[in-house]
Amino acid sequence: MKLAAMHFALPRFSRAEAIFSIKAFAAAMLAMYAASRMGQPRPFWALMTTYVVASPLAGAVRSKALFRFMGTLLGCVAAVMLVPAMSNAPELLTLALALWLGVCLYFSLQDRTPRSYVFMLAGYTAALVGFPAVDNPLQMFDTGIARVEEIGLGILAATVVHSLVLPVSVGPSVLGLLDRSLGDARKWLLDLVQPTTASANAGTLSADRRRVAADITQLRLLSTHIPFDTTHFRWTVGAVRGVQDRIAALTPALSAVEDRLAALQQAEGALAPDVAAVLGQVAQWLQTLDATGPQAAQDVAALREAIRRAGAAQGLALSPWSRALRLALAERLEELVSGWQSSLALRSEVDAGLSGRLQPSSRMETLGKEAMHRDRGMAVLSALAAVLSVCVCSAFWILTGWPMGSAAVMMAAVFCSFFASMDDPVPAIHGFLKYTLWSIPLSAVYVLVLLPLVHDFGMLVAVCAPTFLLLGCYVARPSTAGKAMPILFGVATALAMHDTATADLVTFTNSMIGQVLGIVVASRITSLMRSVGVDWSARRIQRATWRELAEMAAAPGLPPQAETYAARMLDRTALLAPRIAAAGGVVSGVSADALQDLRVGADIVALQHTRSFFGPDAGHALMQELAQLFRRRSASQTVDNPPALLARIDASLTRALAAPANISTAQRAAISALVGMRRNLFPEAAALQGKATATIQGAN
Repeated sequence: MKLAAMHFALPRFSRAEAIFSIKAFAAAMLAMYAASRMGQPRPFWALMTTYVVASPLAGAVRSKALFRFMGTLLGCVAAVMLVPAMSNAPELLTLALALWLGVCLYFSLQDRTPRSYVFMLAGYTAALVGFPAVDNPLQMFDTGIARVEEIGLGILAATVVHSLVLPVSVGPSVLGLLDRSLGDARKWLLDLVQPTTASANAGTLSADRRRVAADITQLRLLSTHIPFDTTHFRWTVGAVRGVQDRIAALTPALSAVEDRLAALQQAEGALAPDVAAVLGQVAQWLQTLDATGPQAAQDVAALREAIRRAGAAQGLALSPWSRALRLALAERLEELVSGWQSSLALRSEVDAGLSGRLQPSSRMETLGKEAMHRDRGMAVLSALAAVLSVCVCSAFWILTGWPMGSAAVMMAAVFCSFFASMDDPVPAIHGFLKYTLWSIPLSAVYVLVLLPLVHDFGMLVAVCAPTFLLLGCYVARPSTAGKAMPILFGVATALAMHDTATADLVTFTNSMIGQVLGIVVASRITSLMRSVGVDWSARRIQRATWRELAEMAAAPGLPPQAETYAARMLDRTALLAPRIAAAGGVVSGVSADALQDLRVGADIVALQHTRSFFGPDAGHALMQELAQLFRRRSASQTVDNPPALLARIDASLTRALAAPANISTAQRAAISALVGMRRNLFPEAAALQGKATATIQGAN
């Protein structure tokens, strides 16, 4: 056989993957050494913790370290309080720990940022610490202290190594995503104001919408790590979040301009020359804008004046519908120009922050977690599934007296928590189980063969290095991380048996059976109680949007969610997109235009701002009809929009257009909101009827 014919597919890793693996292993060995020297009873817990918090980004390591320590501390406090007090009543203790897990899991699912790790970890840490200690409750306080110290050592070692040894800032990732978000929003706006491009390819605008929605959600999640970064980038958190909030606020106006242009083309056959000219001015401004230059404010003011003149259409004989569409288009274009200039100004503040020049006064209040979608119903079901899984495994443990029954309970608690945010966690649980089973032979070699031969720390490092360094490289690679992590954690969990001097074949076999049983119970109960399809989940998200619109319309004044609804609905749009795609592109009961509800929300806020313009009775009646419509929609997805609502919108719009010729800012905003509501709810309705008018004066 020729050597050339012999081919072995050796793994190839990038420099970044190799460096991450080396740093993670160094942190693990440092934690292991420190825990052993301090006489900790379970030093392998410290080792495993370093891999739990490991991340290629130093800021992410530091944030996860803080969240994990806080969660561990809370969980250990709960275990110390519950186990000694209820050790003589195992059924009551089981229920107490299960309810603690469920409550913590519920609260963790209400915060979809990495901060949720605090509550999730607090829940299952109490199970991990409490259930193995039921046979010796008097030592519970010492056990809890030891777990906090061991995990604290692992956290400290990981933080020191990843922060000091070739640290990787979160800045390039966040800045790349931030600039991509701005670029996608700019592309959407350019596609709108260049009619040839927009009309030639309607799919381009649809792709623009999806990208912007996805970018905002990803940026909001990743920016959680910014305050923990190791560079000046941590001082830019206010400006970064300000940019993402500005982009989120731009999207209703972007979507509205897209719709108004389509309506104008439909009403007039083609865009009028003056409208096309002002769109060209906006396009040119977008391509040459210097947000920090001395002429920026003057350029914006001049462009806004040109947009107002196009909206006023002085000297043109237009139908009432064309007049209203022009005014609505001008209103939204002005919003876009001002908002875009503000977004770029904030982006320049991020650059200033990178050089340490950002002033504290430049930091601002941001929307935070209030701007993200929450599903309290699914969180309750996930919590109940976790409670029931723990209770089932505990009942089996109590009834059989199985010595390793605690392993099943612990695994049920962990796996019901890890994947609770998914629509259907069962495939992910099964995947983790598959690779956990793959880790068993390797774990057996370590526990039964290699570790008994280890006599000093140097030998331990030499024995662990090949497996952990190789798996660490695969963990750093996104395509293989989901396979490598279960194997790595399976081996690390088995190594912890060495701490308790129970590393024999019988105990090892019982422990593996207990872990597998706990995972299986978690998957079965999760499947029965809260696994849902993507279409069901999409309809639930849609109903949440309609309920919020009903609340906004029913509010007696400006709704409390006026500042956060745009970002939250964008978040829902990003959540809907993959679910609709997985369902084949269409889901019954879900809007085909995902941003239609976003535009409706903007119009409701504008109408609430200007409801006094219509008079107390007319404004109140219109808002109540809108609230009733969206309440009916949230109860049944097949509700038709009532003709009476169209008649009321038309009456209000006619009254607004017939107001004095000198159009006020409130009048223009009201006309824009009514046009938007009519287009969103009744897109096929005939044009508003009335006599053509020759001149419209400019706004005040």
